[in-house]
Amino acid sequence: MLHKFFEPGAWFAPKRYGYGAGWPIAWQGWALLGSYLAVLAGVGQLASFEPETGPAIAFAVIIPATAVLIIAAKRRTRGEWRWRWGEGD
Repeated sequence: MLHKFFEPGAWFAPKRYGYGAGWPIAWQGWALLGSYLAVLAGVGQLASFEPETGPAIAFAVIIPATAVLIIAAKRRTRGEWRWRWGEGD
């Protein structure tokens, strides 16, 4: 099943207005987004149980997780990331 993540193809649609990626269009994109949200929820729980070290650990986990999400979305978006103004763009 892991080999499906390395197959070529878009996981995200480009945004219609603005810059960046829109919603996932493939199951791999949904899996990536769900994993990211699970990491955020887990780190949030950890931070609430460990008031002294939790926020530092949360920061140390959220920043790389967000970077991975952004890089993967940029590489797997149909088309390129550029500013868009609507349908004709």
